[in-house]
Amino acid sequence: MKKDIILSGVGGQGILSIATVIGKAALKEGLYMKQSEVHGMSQRGGDVQSNLRISDLPIASDLIPLGKCDLIISLEPMESLRYLPYLNQEGWLVTNETTFENIPNYPDKQLIIDEVNKLPHKVILDVDKVAKEVGSARVSNMVLLGATTPFLGIDYAKIENSIREIFEKKGNEIVELNLKALAAGKKIAENMM
Repeated sequence: MKKDIILSGVGGQGILSIATVIGKAALKEGLYMKQSEVHGMSQRGGDVQSNLRISDLPIASDLIPLGKCDLIISLEPMESLRYLPYLNQEGWLVTNETTFENIPNYPDKQLIIDEVNKLPHKVILDVDKVAKEVGSARVSNMVLLGATTPFLGIDYAKIENSIREIFEKKGNEIVELNLKALAAGKKIAENMM
């Protein structure tokens, strides 16, 4: 088993929380893991990207070569386009459709979605809307994580347990809200496949 995953978005969206949950679940699964992160401008609103490599065999490098990525997880659709050259032919893109317009010349949203729609393997969903329906806009990243679970190759219960461990200090209500968001995203992805 080997998965090379690129996570992308904008600072403050929770990309690194997604990486933490996947990494912790992978370790629970007995897998090897390497991760690298890039924090654009090291601030809220700057681009954030993480390479996450998981495998049942030792991993030499934490960086994913061009054309070798199995899964791109993106909380911002334009940010997902940056990393398409890394996606392999059978790879999947799971992205939020809601834009985070942090630059003055941000492209038209429809042009971005049209580019994403050219891909043979993609899941596009409005994680912000789903998160609000679940109970809080702050769990949009967990909705997106849920939508990636069919592609991760990691036991869903281990992902749930990782969320419990990571958020337990914030209280049971926060844990349950994140688990509810995870389940909502998973259900949407399964219905779209």
